[in-house]
This record gives sequence, structure tokens and C-alpha cells, in this order.
Amino acid sequence: MTRSRNMRVSRRERGVVLIFTLIILLILTIGAVALMKSMNISMFSAGNLAFRQDLVNQGDQAIATVVNDFLTGGPLVLSSTTNFNVPAYNYSATMLPNNPQGVPNILLASDSTFQASWTAPDITAPSYTVGSATESPGVTMRYIIDRLCVTGTVEATSSGCVQSTAAPTGGSNKDPSGLGSPSATVYRISVRVSGPRNTQAFLQTTFTKPN
Repeated sequence: MTRSRNMRVSRRERGVVLIFTLIILLILTIGAVALMKSMNISMFSAGNLAFRQDLVNQGDQAIATVVNDFLTGGPLVLSSTTNFNVPAYNYSATMLPNNPQGVPNILLASDSTFQASWTAPDITAPSYTVGSATESPGVTMRYIIDRLCVTGTVEATSSGCVQSTAAPTGGSNKDPSGLGSPSATVYRISVRVSGPRNTQAFLQTTFTKPN
């Protein structure tokens, strides 16, 4: 009789242990799944950040390329040219409307809307070689340049344009780009960089023509 009772108690104890073991296994499984999801999200976020940083680097290079149009020998160096729109170089002689973040609305427009007014081709990031294969980064840059002036203003008239307040060349606030000059009309370059995984970055800078 006593032995039979002991066997029933032993079975109950083993059943309780089994239930607790299953509960612990379930908790560990849930934790492992949550950890894997967290790692995947972290890796995905890190990958997107890397893509965005690459877009910024590519956009900086595009800005440097566009600024060359305003340097000596460039197509936009003369005031007689920049007093008017130059669609072939995506140049507007007057300030373009912006969204609340300061991005020109035209950069947010569809391809057909943009290309109806501005005809300079998008800049494509150069391909690179990996082993014997040539890879394309899949990055394109669309830009717009606008002179920060109201409609009908010529460059020699400062009252209708935003003017630079940079120190004279060689002063304590010298512009490291070499493009700054005092009391000069300000130009703005806005770039939309598009890359893989539907990533986008917007860059913007202002400058003045060199003396």
C-alpha cells in the first residue's frame, strides 16, 4: 500500500518537473527568437546607415563637380550668363520654391516634371572593379542650382539677392573652399542622391563666385 502511494507521488513529481521544464524551454525559445529578430533589425539598420553614408559621400563629389561650372573657364562663370536661366546646366537665376525642410520642390517632382524644365542629365556614380568583375553602385544624383535672388534681379543689383557676409580673402573667416568673397551674390546647390534599397539623401550648400 505504501509502495503504491510512493509510486503515485513519484509520478506526480516527475509530471511537475516535466511541466516546468517545458515552460523553461518555451521561455528560452521565445528569448532566442526575439534575440535573432533584434540582431536582424540591427544588421538591417547598420546596412541602411552605411548606404546613406555612401550616398552623402557621392553627393559631396557631385557638388564639387557642379561648382566647377562657376570657376574660370566654366559655362556659368559670366554674369551675363547667370542673369538668366540655363536649363542645360539645371541653373535658375531666381530662388526656387522650397518645402518646409528647405529642399527645392522641383527635386521632389517626378522625372517627367523635372525634365520638362531642366535638361542636364543626372550624375551617375562611377563603376568599380571587384576581382575581374565590374560593379555599379547604383547611385544617381540629380541637382538644381538656384541664385538666391528675386525675379527680375540682375547680379549687379544686391538689393534683390542674398549677399555673402564672408570675410575678405585671407581674413580670419576665410572660406576654405576658396569660393567665398565679401558682398557677393549667393548661389545654392541642392542634390538628391538615390541609391540601393530605396535609400535617398539630400544635400545642400551655398557659395559665391570667386573674385
